[in-house]
Amino acid sequence: MADNIARVFADAIATDPNRPLLTWYDDATGERTELSGATLANWVAKTANLLVDELALEPGGTAAVLLPPHWQTAAVLLGCWSAGLTVANRPGPVDVLFAAADRITEADAWSAGDSYVLALHPLALPMREVPAGFADYVTEVRSHGDHFGAYPPGGPSHAELRTRATARAAEFGLVPGERVLIDVDRYPDPLDWLLAPLAAGATLVLCAHPDPAHLPTRRTTERITTPLP
Repeated sequence: MADNIARVFADAIATDPNRPLLTWYDDATGERTELSGATLANWVAKTANLLVDELALEPGGTAAVLLPPHWQTAAVLLGCWSAGLTVANRPGPVDVLFAAADRITEADAWSAGDSYVLALHPLALPMREVPAGFADYVTEVRSHGDHFGAYPPGGPSHAELRTRATARAAEFGLVPGERVLIDVDRYPDPLDWLLAPLAAGATLVLCAHPDPAHLPTRRTTERITTPLP
């Protein structure tokens, strides 16, 4: 449905799902991960199927996402939205919670029906030791299907997000076909690093802890057309 914010992602990959859609760099670790639209769509579908088939969550349910900008965070957020969930922005009771391994203590401020932890490993490897009260997202999500059915209506929160994403893309001056370089330390809000570029039909190159010495070469090798200011 039009008010499901995940439709922004579906529309962004519709013309060519095999092109690189999201490239992730972390200059602190030397990590680089490139995902096509189709590959990210598989992760998104698996996440949505986990929420719907395993947890039996319905549109209007709520999720907490205590994760930094990352390609796996994109999969979690888009999976939640695909299932029609609202991603809460302040602590409280939620149906499901996703937390980075180094943000487990923040989960104490939330009350969740089910909780998943993410190591955010470059190769998406499972955790060796899973904290008590959590399930390992990577382990659990892999068993679910690569395709998700029709997007359920997301309700007012989704419609508002889509409006905000479109407006933010216009503020950045983004247009279809651009390849956008984004310093996620400067733009940690998913509205900026994920939804606005997707709403504009752009592809993303996300950089955490960017090393200024690498940026000139990266702009050339990644064929960047627009760095966010």
